[in-house]
Amino acid sequence: MLRFIAADLRRHLAGVLAILAIVALATALGVAVTLQERTLRLGSARAADAFDLVIGAPGAETQLVLSSVFLQAAPLPLMRGSVLAGLLADPRVAWAAPIGFGDEVEGLPIVGTSPALIAGLGGVTEGSVFARLDEAVIGAAVPFRIGDRFRPMHGHASEGGEVHAGVSCEVVGRLKPTGTPWDRAVLVPIEAVWRLHAHAATEHAQKDGPQAAHDPAGHDEARPDEVAHGAGDPAFHVPLDPAALADPGAPGLPAILVKPRSVADAYRLRQSYRGETTLAVFPAEVLTRLYGVLGDARLVLGAVAYGAQALVGAAILIAILVHVLQRRRQIGALRAFGAPRLAVLAIVWGEVFLVLGLGLLAGIGLGYVAAQVLSSHVAGATGVPMPVGFVREDVLPLAGLLLAGALIALVPAVLAYRQSPAAALR
Repeated sequence: MLRFIAADLRRHLAGVLAILAIVALATALGVAVTLQERTLRLGSARAADAFDLVIGAPGAETQLVLSSVFLQAAPLPLMRGSVLAGLLADPRVAWAAPIGFGDEVEGLPIVGTSPALIAGLGGVTEGSVFARLDEAVIGAAVPFRIGDRFRPMHGHASEGGEVHAGVSCEVVGRLKPTGTPWDRAVLVPIEAVWRLHAHAATEHAQKDGPQAAHDPAGHDEARPDEVAHGAGDPAFHVPLDPAALADPGAPGLPAILVKPRSVADAYRLRQSYRGETTLAVFPAEVLTRLYGVLGDARLVLGAVAYGAQALVGAAILIAILVHVLQRRRQIGALRAFGAPRLAVLAIVWGEVFLVLGLGLLAGIGLGYVAAQVLSSHVAGATGVPMPVGFVREDVLPLAGLLLAGALIALVPAVLAYRQSPAAALR
């Protein structure tokens, strides 16, 4: 019987391959939607695990988290530097690290921060933490080496960004791998970012007039004494001053990453810093709301995918029924030569289920590959690793698809089973 099925499939190879491809594509759509939605949730959750609390100026919570945790550059309103000074002196805080954006090098974001964040991310695997204004620590995936020098660029090269004149930084350390977008970041002292943008604002003011001294992107809030020590001044190449961050008169900051000493302290801090001048959020809380949106989108796409599969199944069933009707004489001949009804049923059912089953298995593999490709693209664009994989909960839906294929295959098999050999050969 197996040899007969194989021979019959070879005889109708073109039609078999067409049905197999249609089933595979319809299945792959549903598998890819399910895997990709789960991948986005897992990847973003792991990336946010390293940060318990984010504090910024009042505004959009989602944008604050996307900018500070996932390094998706966007202009953020500034809060006063005294907020950082208060957090550093707060006994409920294990460590607090400022975040400053606006620069890049070779498409990689430059983030101004403090040594506390480097320690909070696990420290360095080679080299040391920056100790001077012109030193930098690179993420695990940054293609620089210890000792390399680079010139920061304000803004993006594709948008007409300008290289900071007369400024270069030396790579002195490399972060441990974190599995987050920070693996693709270049970390420099926040004091260097303040001075760089104060100097840039001064140059624009000298060229364009006094009103150009304010950075429209919201990166500078410089004091007169910092303008005097601009990036082109030898004073830029000096050791870090530990007291600079605790100065209540420090320039404004778009965000501060905070590690509370306990869970209770985390909730107290969030309550304390949710007011008119500051906004405190748990990244996990913001992501939960985003997951709700993703879940709704997955339901819609899943419904579309299942609808497509149902339509494909109906079309294939009609095609198979027509094919069985066209083979009435062959089936009648088999019966006339002594083939029992159950053998005919098994042959027809085996052919149909084999084609549908192979299409379903091919669709599962194709959907997995599609999710891998899409996840690799997203990971390359965002720096967030995207783990693609099946879980135990996926077994039931996939088994359901195979069972549906087996039931669909029964329809033409029963039709052939009930066919009279005399009527077929007349």
